[in-house]
This record gives sequence, structure tokens and C-alpha cells, in this order.
Amino acid sequence: MADAGDAERRIEAAVPPVERQLVDSREVEWIQQARQNDAAAWEQIVSRYQQPVFRLAYLILGDAADAEEIAQETFVRAYLSLHRFNEQRPFRPWLLQIARNLARNRRRSLGRSWANLRRWWQQQPEPVEPPLHQQRANARLLWQAVRQLQPVWQEVIYLRYFLALSEAETAAALDIAPGTAKSRLHRALAALKGVIEKDFVELIE
Repeated sequence: MADAGDAERRIEAAVPPVERQLVDSREVEWIQQARQNDAAAWEQIVSRYQQPVFRLAYLILGDAADAEEIAQETFVRAYLSLHRFNEQRPFRPWLLQIARNLARNRRRSLGRSWANLRRWWQQQPEPVEPPLHQQRANARLLWQAVRQLQPVWQEVIYLRYFLALSEAETAAALDIAPGTAKSRLHRALAALKGVIEKDFVELIE
């Protein structure tokens, strides 16, 4: 029987790669300027990260309107906390940690309506940002399979594969040790393998 690595390979095959944006000297400069109330510098940061922030919120919540609200609140919270950010650490994981916490709080507040929302989304014909042709169908099935996992396992898969964070960035975004993130990801992939073999056999081919 195949191991959890099969689930990892299926994710990599089904999810289109996300362009990685590396922290550079311009970003550090924007952060420093934004701390001095430079609106243009902050707009540069928002422009760079608004897509991954929205995507993470959407993956957690499954609703575009809620995800947009969370994305907006994420940047407000980040701006207000910018004076506490350590420039020697990566900015993206710190920002996504804020988005994750806000999205998790929103998800908890949805209560029973969350289950109805999830069932509704699974009946929709297209995702918000569909990949092309067969990859689109596989990505949708994979997303549905991941949604059956525990939230803590969903999040580590979203960050590591759907948003293409490194292992270190994933750990930082989850605010856990790198070894813990690696172990959590392994367990999540093992659980995903079981879900795929039980309910999504189309992805095995």
C-alpha cells in the first residue's frame, strides 16, 4: 500500500504552482516607510500580498465574501501591529498567521451555518479561481478531499501546498516549531491519503 507521499504527489500534480515572492530590500524599505505613515509604501505591501491572504481565508472559510472581509481586516490588523514586527523575520508568514487566526475565529462564529455553507459550496460547478481543464477537476476534487480533514490538518496543507510556503514559513504562519509542522504535515497527508482512497478514487488514477 502506498504511503502518505502519494497524497503529497497528488497535491503537487493537482494544485497549480503559486509564484513565490521573496522578501527583498524593497519590502524592508516599504515596511519602514509604512511605519512612518507612508500610505504609498503600505499599498505596495497590500498589492504584493492581497492574493495569498485572500486565498488562505477563502480556503479556510469557503466563502468569497467572508474571505474578502477577513483579508481587509488582516491588513488593518497588520498595519496597526507593524511597529511590533521584527524585520529580520519573513513578513509573509507573519501576515498569514494574522489571516489564519481571523479566519478561524470567523469559522467558529458561523456555528451550524458553516456545515450548510460547506455543503452548498460542494454542490457548485466551479471554484472561484479554477485551474484549466483536467487540472481544474482534479484540484476541485482534491480541495473537497482536504475539506474532510480536521481543521488543523487542513491549514497545514493549505499553507504548504496551496500557497506554496516553505516548511519554515509554514511553521511560522502556524506559530509552531518546524519539527511540529513537519510532523503535523505528515499526519495530515496520511489522513488525506485515507480520504482519497475511500471517497475520491478518481484522484488515484
